[in-house]
Amino acid sequence: MRVLVQRVSAAAVTVDGETVGRIDPDPQGLVALVGVAHGDSGADAEAMAAKLWRLRILAGERSAADVGAPILVVSQFTLYADTAKGRRPSWAAAAPGPVAEPLVEAFAAALRGLGATVATGRFGAHMRVELVNDGPVTLLLES
Repeated sequence: MRVLVQRVSAAAVTVDGETVGRIDPDPQGLVALVGVAHGDSGADAEAMAAKLWRLRILAGERSAADVGAPILVVSQFTLYADTAKGRRPSWAAAAPGPVAEPLVEAFAAALRGLGATVATGRFGAHMRVELVNDGPVTLLLES
C-alpha cells in the first residue's frame, strides 16, 4: 500500500460537478491519495492509517492525532505506475478494483476508528481533486 500524503489548508473532491468530499481544516489537514497493490491486506490498511494519523507533519511537529486535523482520502491506483520502460505506464502492480476498493474503505474506516474526521472521494469515478498544499509538504508512505 502506498499513501501520498499532502499537508493542506483546504481540499475538496468533485465528481460530475458534485462535491463528494471536502475538508476545511483550521488551520491544517491532510490529503491521503491511496494506492493498493496485489497482496495488500486489511492489516496493511490499518497500519498505514495509524502511521498517517500519528505522523508529525503539521505545524509545530504535531500530528493529525494531536490536533484533530481532518483527512481527505482519495483512491489513486496510479501510485503504482511502472514507468521504467517506454512512454506508456504499466498498471500491473495496482490491485484491481474489487480488491482495492474494500482496502481503501478499510483505510478510511481505520482512520475514523482512531478518531479522525474523514471525507472521501468516490472509488472508480473520474474525480477532480482540488487542494491547497501548505508548505509545500508532500510525503510518500509505503507498507
